[in-house]
Amino acid sequence: MSAAQATPAVVIREGKDGTPFFEAKWRDENRQQVKRRLGPAWVEADGAGGWRKRRGRPRDGWLDERAAHVAAAEKVAEVAREREQAARARERAGVATFREVAHEWLAWKREVKGGAPSTLRENARLLREPGEPFKRGSGTVQGRLMARFGDRPHDEITTPEVSEFLRELDDELSARMVNEHRAVLHSIFAYAMKPDTHALPANPVSGTDKRYQPPPPPLDHYEAEEVEALALACERGEQRGRPRNYKGRPVAIGEDEQAARAAEDRQDAELFRVKFYSGMRLGEIRALRWRYVHFLPDLSGAIIDVERAISAGVEKEPKGRRGRQVPIPRPAAEALARLGQRDEFTDPEDYVFCNRFGDPLDGSALRRRYKRAATAAGLRPVKLHGLRHAAGSVLARTLPLVTVRDLLGHAELRTTNRYLHSKIDPAAIIAVNAAFGVPVSQQTADS
Repeated sequence: MSAAQATPAVVIREGKDGTPFFEAKWRDENRQQVKRRLGPAWVEADGAGGWRKRRGRPRDGWLDERAAHVAAAEKVAEVAREREQAARARERAGVATFREVAHEWLAWKREVKGGAPSTLRENARLLREPGEPFKRGSGTVQGRLMARFGDRPHDEITTPEVSEFLRELDDELSARMVNEHRAVLHSIFAYAMKPDTHALPANPVSGTDKRYQPPPPPLDHYEAEEVEALALACERGEQRGRPRNYKGRPVAIGEDEQAARAAEDRQDAELFRVKFYSGMRLGEIRALRWRYVHFLPDLSGAIIDVERAISAGVEKEPKGRRGRQVPIPRPAAEALARLGQRDEFTDPEDYVFCNRFGDPLDGSALRRRYKRAATAAGLRPVKLHGLRHAAGSVLARTLPLVTVRDLLGHAELRTTNRYLHSKIDPAAIIAVNAAFGVPVSQQTADS
């Protein structure tokens, strides 16, 4: 069955603002689902979770059910004409489709620009084909970008088309996700504009609007005593569940396994301490080797060379492609020294934080253990990355912002500036009282 012969289903959906609209859905000749928005629906809620026709004649621009079915048939024919024209144009001029350009762009980012593996993975996720199965579960990928633009010649995609596509996403996705789709589209067409690729004369995404995203909430983070409570919970093994068999029943473990688990628990505790006092990213912590750790005399501190990071399972240079040195205080140096006393994996090329085989720790499992340890310690929920925020916020209380930027490895000072607006240090309340002449005795009594 050709696209022109397809019989569309007409459904009513509700936009983010509560306005109902008609949408046409059908399968094309490749059995891929096609969806197109038709227009606002002249209906009202029936009080039972459904819709009923509103009284009176539809206003201009609004559709009743009959008009929606007519519009749906016209939309099917319109899409069929567009695709036939696109196919003829490709045969005539050999113009690359959006799909071809998108995959060229992804390969260019990976092989020429050296994009971070985690970024490349997210880009590839947005460029998956509709109908592909998820890695987990029984669902399938919607593949919105390829469903809409995949077969189109890249040089025929217009700004109004992109704008309409983004408006449709507004009804389905958050502003952040809409902006992610827009950013990928913009990058693909920017690549197509390069003289050595397709010399596209203009970027059709440039004329579209970026969606408003509310500013991030104020940073929350743990203080030193809270991190120590977190670490102690790990040392007690409270970040791991009781061992169970395949039926979910508790099982006993031998002395060797108990000793191995105790060592892992202590390592988790030291890792969270080091992350808090250093402000290193999780990927940098996971890639840390002993040759990058330099202890100062009497363990008064240490200096860590941040030269590598792990991103999406791949070890590479750190974010920003620049190494840096991070001075850490005595508590973190002592934590590293305790780890250095273990029986194995202490050579210069060994990972500081590793599993039983000496390989880097799994990031997802580490996040789960951190979350369980925080719960066991009675702490409020703060993401693992919040330990990095904690370091930045504490350092920003006393050090120049430029120094904090360099220690954390930020590319821009405006990123570091966020730490100036972290939660107020209790010492600041004392300073404010003193500035207004409130005696220390009254401060203590009033508080």
